[in-house]
Amino acid sequence: MDAITVTLPDGSELTVDRDATVEDVAYEIGPGLGRDTVAGVVDGDLVAAQSPVHEGARVEIVTESSDEYRQVLRHSAAHVFAQALLRLYPDAKLTIGPWTDEKFYYDVYNVDLDDRALEQIEAEAKEIIAEDLPIDRTTHSRDEAFEIYSNNPFKREILETEAAGEEPVSFYEQAEFEDLCKGPHVDSTGEIGAFKLLSISSAYWRGEEDNESLTRVYGTAFASEDELEKFLTRREEAKERDHRKIGREMDLFSIPDHSPGCAHYHPNGMNIRRELEDYIRIKNDELGYEEVWTPELNKTELWKPTGHYDTYTANGEMFNWEQDEREYGLKPMNCANHASIYADEQHSYRDLPIRFSEFGTVYRNEQSGELSGLFRVRGLTQDDGHAFVRPDQIRGEITDALRIIEDIYGSFDLEVNYKLETRGDDAIGSDEIWNEATDGLRDALESEGLAYDVDAGEAAFYGPKIGINAEDALGREWTIGTVQLDFNIPERLDLTYIGEDNEEHRPVMIHRALLGSFERFMGVIIEHFKGRFPFWLAPEQVRILPVTDENIEYAQAVAAELGEFRVEIEDRSWTVGKKIQATHDDRVPYMLIVGDDEAETGTVSVRDRKEQERKDVDIDAFRAYLEQEREQKRIEPDIQNAALD
Repeated sequence: MDAITVTLPDGSELTVDRDATVEDVAYEIGPGLGRDTVAGVVDGDLVAAQSPVHEGARVEIVTESSDEYRQVLRHSAAHVFAQALLRLYPDAKLTIGPWTDEKFYYDVYNVDLDDRALEQIEAEAKEIIAEDLPIDRTTHSRDEAFEIYSNNPFKREILETEAAGEEPVSFYEQAEFEDLCKGPHVDSTGEIGAFKLLSISSAYWRGEEDNESLTRVYGTAFASEDELEKFLTRREEAKERDHRKIGREMDLFSIPDHSPGCAHYHPNGMNIRRELEDYIRIKNDELGYEEVWTPELNKTELWKPTGHYDTYTANGEMFNWEQDEREYGLKPMNCANHASIYADEQHSYRDLPIRFSEFGTVYRNEQSGELSGLFRVRGLTQDDGHAFVRPDQIRGEITDALRIIEDIYGSFDLEVNYKLETRGDDAIGSDEIWNEATDGLRDALESEGLAYDVDAGEAAFYGPKIGINAEDALGREWTIGTVQLDFNIPERLDLTYIGEDNEEHRPVMIHRALLGSFERFMGVIIEHFKGRFPFWLAPEQVRILPVTDENIEYAQAVAAELGEFRVEIEDRSWTVGKKIQATHDDRVPYMLIVGDDEAETGTVSVRDRKEQERKDVDIDAFRAYLEQEREQKRIEPDIQNAALD
């Protein structure tokens, strides 16, 4: 029993000493890899090179060429910021300083910071980097750790919670600076090739509004200045694409103070949402779904058997209250309601699959500090779908859904990345049904020729899942849709169908969201298209520009001819140049310029937002062109190559 076996990324197994660390595993693979080891990933968690491994652990070695290296670098950069802060503001109190996907942040207390202060701290941080200070892991006894933080209640709370029971306690030090931390970190501050502090915001300790208010400082770090410059360029572009900014400019939506976390769709935004709903209804019809509607208000007994009540109330995410000695709640998801409809009747194996779809509005009590435009809301409407199938129908049902998903995301020019999440330790159900379900998901992905990553052990307890991530114009990934198998709700709600043997059998429930929530998806496509929506989605599709006020009557006649589209007339007494510029700024796909010559010939001059232009265009020909553009859901207008003569 002096040896254990770990699994490497290629699936091979390696035998190492029972007390081996990540670094020991790397040296066992090869001395070169051992020397290059920066950190490790153990069972999906990024850990220090000195972290122990355990029997059956999935181990990946992190070197400077690994994707995870930047996370390690940014974790060290957070410590550099903290050291620089304390050099300039010795009375500041540190709390936590993790990395994020592209940045790091550190929450601090008892210090007022502004942009000028950030400049000074950044300059000091760069001095620390230039000093090339070794970053060393050290340990202290718990008593010593509490003494170190005798004047820092935040770190003491971490010692009592996250670090509870640790003996000794892990710290990292660089020169005079020492911080409670499990790592991982790079070897020295000099490895941070580029460092930048980005912004300041407020936060609450532990994310709880009743706790102390903290100052959150965001920064980032890269191995080189060139990488940093590319990041800053992308960041500026992301600011220009911010859906909240564009939403105001195009009058798409608002989130007023009296409805925190709940979007108000203005007429322009509602035009987009209706187009999305109509599109998904067509796709649901192709998949054989029948649309239902279920109420947002329910007794909480509905969610207790499935385990969702305990989950949502434990996290404080459910809006619930008592009335007439009954507890009620706003639904946090639609699946239990759909299962209730299924249970209203007895079903035969011949009836399955039974498919329900709903544009169902649900509510989650997100923390105020976490709300963010359309991306993080309290009220959201999902394009939800649930299919109740026999086990032998799983593969076909998933294949059909994936085919439709590929088609849908192509209409938005979004790249799709798939993740297959497999059985975890808390799974319910037999090995046989899990294997069959997972094979069904895998076979569906492979039969469609779709590349995917496997997230081993990451499935929810009720069944394996295909996660659908969309990659936008800036290369950012957004988790949107999902296809998920569920054995939990059918079991706990005792859902059945009568099989060929006249016995009761348990259906499998497939949760399926094509766009996810309309709120999040609209936020994504606003930023992806930068407000320059494809013609079929654009809130205003055509704007007619009369050359003079005398041409307004003809403009009205042209608008009537194009009445099936969203058409506006620019009737302000502006110059044509100013009207063209305003239409371009408003991101309208097409503008029609009409003057005396057009009125005399019964034609229009067409200009698209790519500044392509066609003159003497017949109105009927242009209408037919627009009908084709809408039907084909083309991404960009292109009148230059259109048959408009």
